[in-house]
Amino acid sequence: MTHEGAAARPGRLGVGVVGAGRVGAVIGGALRAAGHPVVAVSAVSEESRARADTMLPGVPVLEVTEVVRRAELVLLAVPDDALASLVQGLADVGAWQAGQIVVHTSGRHGVRVLDPARAAGVIPLALHPAMTFTGTSLDLSRLVGCAFAVTAPGPVLPIGQALVVEIGGEPVVVAEEDRPLYHAALAHGANHLVVLVAQAGQALAAAGIEDPGRVLAPLLSAALDGALRAASTPAGAITALTGPVRRGDADTVRDHGAVLAELGARTGAIDVAPGYRVLARAATQRALAAGLIGQSAAERLLDALGAGMIGGGDALTPEERHDPGTDLGGTREDDA
Repeated sequence: MTHEGAAARPGRLGVGVVGAGRVGAVIGGALRAAGHPVVAVSAVSEESRARADTMLPGVPVLEVTEVVRRAELVLLAVPDDALASLVQGLADVGAWQAGQIVVHTSGRHGVRVLDPARAAGVIPLALHPAMTFTGTSLDLSRLVGCAFAVTAPGPVLPIGQALVVEIGGEPVVVAEEDRPLYHAALAHGANHLVVLVAQAGQALAAAGIEDPGRVLAPLLSAALDGALRAASTPAGAITALTGPVRRGDADTVRDHGAVLAELGARTGAIDVAPGYRVLARAATQRALAAGLIGQSAAERLLDALGAGMIGGGDALTPEERHDPGTDLGGTREDDA
């Protein structure tokens, strides 16, 4: 292992970035800003090479094995499904070096995926930022206060936590066995939020709204802010629910399903109505469990949604058949 470009400041590590995608280039840039020199980067596509030039100027673009050879800290920022084969392939050619710190940024994986490198004596760390990246310098400021899932063997866990703190993040320890659920939760929230905006925007456009994003922005921003604030309370995010389910307006919910189904027939957006029904059913079940609506209101809502169209079975499960509060019956005033 060489120390090419390493700074004289104690504790600084020569960083090799494998994968100059949106995450790798930004995390590499953040480590560089924290004083760790980036000694090499791998970049295959023209887009990633351009990103490396912008985010890591002056850093040589090299083959992966050479990046690993030069680095004291190897940052693996590749797609989840490519990580295991990359680690194994580098082990097969004897690229890993004892004492190297090897960090991957996959949300799905813990450190078990690094076992082929661990056999060579590396220090394994899994650091996943709970953020979506643009791959530009704008992301550097967004890392400040960003939660990073840290998974590592107990003795080296402080190393991972320290690296996160150095770049301005907030380390959150996630156990190896919990990484898949952690990642599924983040993907469900972030990715499907985008799908919801896409569906709502398409419906608004079909309703003659010229700029759906401008119309949605204040409403969705307020809803998201309220839900996130409530998510930090014992009662949970569902207490921020507004709209027809919260009011028990079954007729409105039924009409929504009908007009969205018609939208699908007319435009081909056949995913919107089923998506609405599934989420409205989930909203009903959670609102009932939280005591926001009564059982009879929940029954009417689920009947309006057509239980058979969204999974079949009884309108309510045995666990749901309780009445935690007063039937709101559609008399409650609300804002959406």
